[in-house]
Amino acid sequence: MHKKNLFLFLFFWVAQSGMAEIQSQPDKQKDVTQLDMADLLNVKVTSVSKKAQALSDAPSAIFVISSEDIKRSGVTNVPEALRMVPGIDVARINSNKWAITSRGFNGSSANKLLVLIDGRSVYTPAFSGVYWDAQDVMIEDIDRIEVIRGPGATLWGANAVNGVINIITKDAEKTQGGLLTAGGGSYETGFGSLRYGKKLGDDTYGRIYAKGFQRDNFKTSGKNTNAGDDWSKQQGGFRIDSRLTEQDELTLQGDLYHTDINQTLMTPNFIPPTFNQTISDQAYNEGWNITSRLRHKYSTTAEYILQFYYDHTRRNEFFSQQSLDTFDIDFQNSFELTDSQDFIWGLGYRTNMDQFNTTQLTALTPSRRNTQLFSAFLQDEFTLVEDALWLTIGSKFEHNDYTGFEGQPTARLMWAPSPKQRVWAAFSRSVRTPARAEQDVDLLRAILPSPPLAQFGGASLPMEISINGNKAFQSEVELTYELGYRFTFSPKASFDFAAFYNDYDKLRDTASLSDVPTFVSPGTDGILQPHLHLPLVFQNTGKGRTYGFSTSTIWQMSDWWRWDLNYSFLKTEFAGTLQVATQPVSPQNKVSLRALINPADNINFDLWLRYNSDAIVTVPTVVGGANTTTIKGYVTLDARLAWKPMSNLELSLVGQNLLADRHLEYVDEVFVVPSEIPRSVYGKIAFDF
Repeated sequence: MHKKNLFLFLFFWVAQSGMAEIQSQPDKQKDVTQLDMADLLNVKVTSVSKKAQALSDAPSAIFVISSEDIKRSGVTNVPEALRMVPGIDVARINSNKWAITSRGFNGSSANKLLVLIDGRSVYTPAFSGVYWDAQDVMIEDIDRIEVIRGPGATLWGANAVNGVINIITKDAEKTQGGLLTAGGGSYETGFGSLRYGKKLGDDTYGRIYAKGFQRDNFKTSGKNTNAGDDWSKQQGGFRIDSRLTEQDELTLQGDLYHTDINQTLMTPNFIPPTFNQTISDQAYNEGWNITSRLRHKYSTTAEYILQFYYDHTRRNEFFSQQSLDTFDIDFQNSFELTDSQDFIWGLGYRTNMDQFNTTQLTALTPSRRNTQLFSAFLQDEFTLVEDALWLTIGSKFEHNDYTGFEGQPTARLMWAPSPKQRVWAAFSRSVRTPARAEQDVDLLRAILPSPPLAQFGGASLPMEISINGNKAFQSEVELTYELGYRFTFSPKASFDFAAFYNDYDKLRDTASLSDVPTFVSPGTDGILQPHLHLPLVFQNTGKGRTYGFSTSTIWQMSDWWRWDLNYSFLKTEFAGTLQVATQPVSPQNKVSLRALINPADNINFDLWLRYNSDAIVTVPTVVGGANTTTIKGYVTLDARLAWKPMSNLELSLVGQNLLADRHLEYVDEVFVVPSEIPRSVYGKIAFDF
């Protein structure tokens, strides 16, 4: 069956099931404007300690985006929702690509942020980053998004260097009955989703869903022409939650998706005078995954969790054709060691099986590679002074096929000077292990005219610049120092502050092993003209540091009006060669201000104002030379108006990026032609049945 026909079948099957047994059971959620600070700070989070704890008691820079926050922001995808988090840099590259990171070193291939969906890691070992166009969930099924700014490597392992994003979906029991959403507009040209949940047996609940969208082109930066970056996606899936006994809970869930991605690329070739060409690339990615999780509770203070998942992805672009199969199994056990000690430990195993096809620009040798990761962690939380002082120490121990054993310890201290205040400090060591490309890639990065050559009578030859992997490439290392403070002024106001200093060593750099390029005769490497070749090799010669702080303030001005204000400051410094490789820098200042207003019981009105300061991007032009591009700072405003004429029907109108016709947020460091984010508007209907 064709993939699109399969999604249509799934969509209509859900609809038929839902109409066969209509149940008026919409999600029961308290409106965010009705929550006081005790509710907000006592939200249970699991990402900091791999156990449920109140947000206010987490000794880390953690921020939680609730499902109601997501709905009232008007966003239609996870990357845009992450703009609510202080200290997270979200820059949209084009219609279907984002650069997202925490605490510096952003890029389309940002490699220091770990992203999970219900405990399933979605980072790709190809470049240790995330393909954001491939990661999607039904937005209404998200329970919360927990975001840690700063290292989480002790519990989550390598690549959780600058942060962890944990997307947690709702239990099937909370999504019973049916939900139909549909809408469209100027950029969101059409979207829809259908979900149906049903009780399957005693203490067993299930749901199934189907969704899809079509999104339009952006405009090419500096021009009024289509960027050729429209895209569409179809996705479906299921989740089953069952309480097997009083002590045992089992979850089984899975997803299937297919995405058509268009993009405009500027790629190198040997045709003068520009030595590059513009290509309209019709790319796609597709995949499926299945996850199972068993939770066994010994008592109120002891439990173990056993989880496995299998994830298959395939991606086809002009410059990269790859497939990846990942099998992961993870065990963790938490218990009260003594009256003053909470202990958690765990073991894990993961294998990645990949395949890369050679393209005009990229080759990996070997084309297939299976890598294994063995891990263990332990963490002990001590109560030093009852209700006043806590110490947490622990470490992750891993063995990978690239660099062998790695240790990643942390120590965290939290002090409660009063019931309404928390002060915490932390020190951590984290590593980012090598990506597949950093050891095995051969990438044609650029064709440049050479300086006049005396041996050729003063003529200039095309010079091929390639980036090559290095089998001796090592892990990047980060030492992090953090300090945080939380204060609940009153039941109506709270303040959160987190400062950090990151010291990086062995950062990825690119440099030539020789300043003299190699002369290549016609046909020697398949190119039918004489040219020069200068290979650049990945090396661990870069050093850097980032430092800054972020604040988050919530003020419940009245029973029907809430303000959320976030500010973050970031300073990034890098020392290295970076020949023919773009060095992006995140903006130093970012502000987010949200107003959540309920002018009437059945009306929501929400405003979201954002500011980003200038960002400087270093773009090399020739070996040893570079230009700087300034991405101008911008202010933008989103607005959402929603009306519920009936308890199970909501109509909403959303305007995004309203203050300017369009604006630039990022210049891609590889081949993607920059696009500008346009002003847009869409309407949406949501019907519970």
